[in-house]
Amino acid sequence: MIHSMTAFARESTATDQGDLTVELRSVNHRYLDCTFKLPDALRPLEQRLRELAGKAMARGKLDCLIRLQVHPTRAGELQVNPEQLDKLLAAAELISEKLPGVRQPSALDILQFPGICGSEDHSEEDLQASAEALFRKAIENLVENRRREGEKLAALVLDRLQQVESAVSATRQVLPVLMQQQRDRIISRIEELDIEADQGRLEQELVHLAQKADVDEELDRLEAHIGEVRHILEKGGPCGRRLDFLMQELNREANTLSSKSTATSTTQSAVELKVLIEQMREQIQNIE
Repeated sequence: MIHSMTAFARESTATDQGDLTVELRSVNHRYLDCTFKLPDALRPLEQRLRELAGKAMARGKLDCLIRLQVHPTRAGELQVNPEQLDKLLAAAELISEKLPGVRQPSALDILQFPGICGSEDHSEEDLQASAEALFRKAIENLVENRRREGEKLAALVLDRLQQVESAVSATRQVLPVLMQQQRDRIISRIEELDIEADQGRLEQELVHLAQKADVDEELDRLEAHIGEVRHILEKGGPCGRRLDFLMQELNREANTLSSKSTATSTTQSAVELKVLIEQMREQIQNIE
């Protein structure tokens, strides 16, 4: 199954400490990169959340924002941590001795320092358990959104791939006609010049020109790459990098086809191929 790397999910729940909200944003990235913005009470949970994200996703940049909106009616009595307060005051006193002119922290500054105060009525373990459960629900929704968009991306790529296959097939069908037209054009030109040409040498040159203009190998490789792209899309899983590599190979063969072109029709076909390949590549940039 194909997954996109772009998605958004948001989940909220009410806890004893207030309203908890988890927002997840996923965008394109070369590898899996997770960034978390958590309240102080949930910072010990970051490693666990990172592990859950790694199991659910293989690639993409994930931004996780968890907010806790505390209701005044639910807020318990604030308690100051004496040990942390003593350490903070000792550090502030040491700084004052080293830098006499520095501004002293106010009481509000001290209360805002992480770990100084907390609520006595509620357990951080309960809050962390609620946050983890909410994150699991949000990451499931995010993965489902990525799957739905991935199906649409795969359908778009397959549609363009079918057009590429049709263009390759059409080029292969007209190739013998174009080769014969090139041969007839050269012979006709020699006859117009009324030159007695060495037939053996002429045939050698005509064979040489035909070999230079022959694109059977390029068409064979294009068809092989098309089959591999279709196989990868049907197989599913994290395949964005493999598909991107195949797009580069398809584009290389289309460039060779264009450089060997001897007629306007094949040049136009090569241009159409490159346009279709670039359209596929733009969509594949979003595939995990």
